[in-house]
Amino acid sequence: MARVKGGPVGYRKHKKVLKMTKGQFGTRSKLFRRANEAMMKSLFYAYRDRRNRKRDLRRLWIARINAAARLNGLTYSKLVYLLKQADITINRKMLADMAVQDPAAFSAVIAKASGK
Repeated sequence: MARVKGGPVGYRKHKKVLKMTKGQFGTRSKLFRRANEAMMKSLFYAYRDRRNRKRDLRRLWIARINAAARLNGLTYSKLVYLLKQADITINRKMLADMAVQDPAAFSAVIAKASGK
């Protein structure tokens, strides 16, 4: 059986990979094999870090809530406990935003949770 070289299909594949690695340094944007390796690695990082971003943001929200809670004489864990006891369901993203944007409202939430 005769050998098939791929012609236009191979050319399109190479072009696609080289286009994706356009901003890479050196041979990672010039040579197909190195570019393909760089592309596969970058796609792996992108997939992994889409999940890690959620983790990082949650840590940031908790740090902000903790800082604001300490200004009001509580710790993060005590605040979360009090919110649960008072049946106040507000997520960490909203609490953190409130702590940064509107400290008075955050203090009001704490007062409501602690029953003061």
